[in-house]
Amino acid sequence: MERPRRRIDIISDASFLDGVDGLDTAELRARRTMCAGLDRELSFYRRLLHGRIDVVAFERRRRVGDEDRTLMEALPDILGDAPGPGTGHDAVTSLDVLPPDVPQPGRRRIDYLLGDDLLTRLDTIDDAELERFDTALRSEEQEVSRQRKVVHAAMDALGDELTRRYRMGLASVDELLHG
Repeated sequence: MERPRRRIDIISDASFLDGVDGLDTAELRARRTMCAGLDRELSFYRRLLHGRIDVVAFERRRRVGDEDRTLMEALPDILGDAPGPGTGHDAVTSLDVLPPDVPQPGRRRIDYLLGDDLLTRLDTIDDAELERFDTALRSEEQEVSRQRKVVHAAMDALGDELTRRYRMGLASVDELLHG
């Protein structure tokens, strides 16, 4: 039995967009909905990763004497600051109130990084372990960002095809409202 593929694997596969102009409109919309759901999930993961990156950066500043506050004292400022490294305007303008449906934690690297108790024991680990964790967080954030670019490219291609159909009268918005 073939193992179910992850949505990112499906969307990344070249066949996901092959023959997009021949797909029926319902399938186009279903694929675009899949992309939008995965984008929400990946955006959520990025926010979580940025929070951890910011906490680790604070701890590094604290260790070299650039911070006098404890983590608990600084946490509201750390998590309330502007978006972290590499974020665009969409990070501020598209915050969801509720987290998206995300898969159960598994054996993925991001599950380890987001589930690790390292943040609760920052003051007990050495600088080398803190550096490794920071490197892993930043690497994972880059991977999530790469995946988002793939998803955005697919959403754009699907959206372009839907727009073409609406303009040419091959699809109707009424189908969405009444169908």
